[in-house]
Amino acid sequence: MQLQLPLFPSGTTLISDCLGVYLDGDGLVQYIVNGLPVFAHPKADLNAFRYITSNFIHRKLCRKTEVQHCFHISEDSVHRAYKKFVEQGEAGFFGEDARKGKAHKITGEKREAIQKKLDKGQSVNSIAKQEGVRESAIRYGIKQAYLKKR
Repeated sequence: MQLQLPLFPSGTTLISDCLGVYLDGDGLVQYIVNGLPVFAHPKADLNAFRYITSNFIHRKLCRKTEVQHCFHISEDSVHRAYKKFVEQGEAGFFGEDARKGKAHKITGEKREAIQKKLDKGQSVNSIAKQEGVRESAIRYGIKQAYLKKR
């Protein structure tokens, strides 16, 4: 399924009384506070979008409902991003932990260890727990044929 939200307005749109947003011709989303540009990010950079809008909510420049209505996103999405901002700060969006949930490529010694366990007939689930990788990463490796299940 293709991600279609958030929707960024092409003209300047007010999020709150002092905060506005617009999409310029180069695909950059620009945020304006009292007429001055304060943040910008590429349209496709969702981590930056979530960080910036959570930052605005935290600084009381807008409310969660205003972000929801302006960008046509769900209440849960705004709440999760804001919670991450409060608990982890910028590192939650751009640090090492920001990779969480993305595919894990199995390489090197870990790949060899997993292959040995597969050769012995061990289950994918138990290997994933022992090696600290996702079961889906091992199954993907098998599907792509760089791991072989007997």
